[in-house]
Amino acid sequence: MGIEPAQPNRGVVTAVRGSVVDARFEGHLPSIRTLLRAGADGAMAIEVLTQVDARHVRGIALTATQGLARGMPVTDTGGPLLAPVGKAILSRMFDVFGHAIDRQEEPKDVSWRSVHREPPPLIHRSTTSVIFETGIKMIDVLVPLEAGGKAGLFGGAGVGKTVLLTEMIHNMVGQHQSANQGVSIFCGIGERCREGQELYADMQKAGVLKNMVMVFGQMNEPPGARFRVGQAALTMAEYFRDEEQRDVLLLIDNIFRFIQAGSEVSGLMGQMPSRLGYQPTMGTELSGLEERIANTDSGAITSIQAVYVPADDFTDPAAVHTFSHLSASIVLSRQRAGEGLFPAIDPLQSSSKMATPGIVGERHYAIAQEIRRTLAQYAELKDIIAMLGLEQLSPADRGVVARARRLERFLTQPFFTTEQFTGLPGQLVSLADALDGCERILGDEFKDRPESALYMIGAISQVKAGAKADDATPSAKAPSPSPAKIAPPEVAHAP
Repeated sequence: MGIEPAQPNRGVVTAVRGSVVDARFEGHLPSIRTLLRAGADGAMAIEVLTQVDARHVRGIALTATQGLARGMPVTDTGGPLLAPVGKAILSRMFDVFGHAIDRQEEPKDVSWRSVHREPPPLIHRSTTSVIFETGIKMIDVLVPLEAGGKAGLFGGAGVGKTVLLTEMIHNMVGQHQSANQGVSIFCGIGERCREGQELYADMQKAGVLKNMVMVFGQMNEPPGARFRVGQAALTMAEYFRDEEQRDVLLLIDNIFRFIQAGSEVSGLMGQMPSRLGYQPTMGTELSGLEERIANTDSGAITSIQAVYVPADDFTDPAAVHTFSHLSASIVLSRQRAGEGLFPAIDPLQSSSKMATPGIVGERHYAIAQEIRRTLAQYAELKDIIAMLGLEQLSPADRGVVARARRLERFLTQPFFTTEQFTGLPGQLVSLADALDGCERILGDEFKDRPESALYMIGAISQVKAGAKADDATPSAKAPSPSPAKIAPPEVAHAP
């Protein structure tokens, strides 16, 4: 640590163009990524992005620039944007500057670290692939997540994306996995303030806020703030992984808005755009964020990221660059949600790089492949059933349909975070129990039991004895029953 200068390094604003601010310094020229302060009480924050010449720097404002004018003084803080770290940040909600936005006083006993940090070196990274168990049957069996990996969650509005994220947070930090001492960090990039308020209230009701941190860069904030909120959340996550040696679940919603904010910053700075108007540095910027999410010898940061695909075009540069970093893709289906099959994950569209015999084991891999094969055959037979009826199928095909429908119902699960809507107690299912149940269904052990006996249960040992007998065989004309047929109304319409 050097000796602090007696006088702070001061400059003067020479130009303001929207969020882009130029400043002149007669003495020491601030380095790249230095934070400058301007306005009354230093309320306006500017991050230096370019040194124009020996006297001038150009930066992007992280706050609104209303009232900022040429000739106003600007102060060099001498360092980059900082984020608070420490146990005191748990159960709190912050903005990109580390200020509390949950109407409580600022946390005490915190230290401040730069949001710009290097990814962990290869020598400290774990080279073994470990499964991250979520306690959710559908994910653990068909789309296993990697501890220290990155999973993309693709879903529109109303199909259960937030409920699924909330349940993962509950399972990570809840009492059922207390041995993990897990911490969850939710990072909202370009979130609407309504979504942030609702999520905070939901987490509070679900009782998972005590081991959770929320960081928001709201949609109405300048692009510079939205561009840096992801790094601020990662700095907090790295503290819990490296200092506290706890596993961290990092949820990012939405990673596309990080790329979008970077595109806005690039355009404001006058850089030449690349394909479809994206910034030429998109790959570097996204990698700088994603590569910090890693599994090290002290702990793991596992990330689940909501991904918006522009115009459903998976060849869009934003989607292509994001896909290259993901180890699993979870696709939510509106049709399954309409049928009351929650979580509404499409098993045939979702995939995971971890689902190989060398990682999950021969038995798990064989069961997952047989489930996919059975569900794929059922999907092909649905048109025939709708046109000709179930009676026209061969006995073998009727057996496939019966197994597939029982598998679909067994892979549903009551969530802890939806108990107030469904009236069903939440279930956490181990991977061993989930595999055992799927294996027994594939072996036709439950072919004489009604389908509803397998709906919304945890382990296979909880098969409902009093289920309606009229659900035992599928309808001759309809490939899928109405939500009211397979679930109580309040379950079928749970968010």
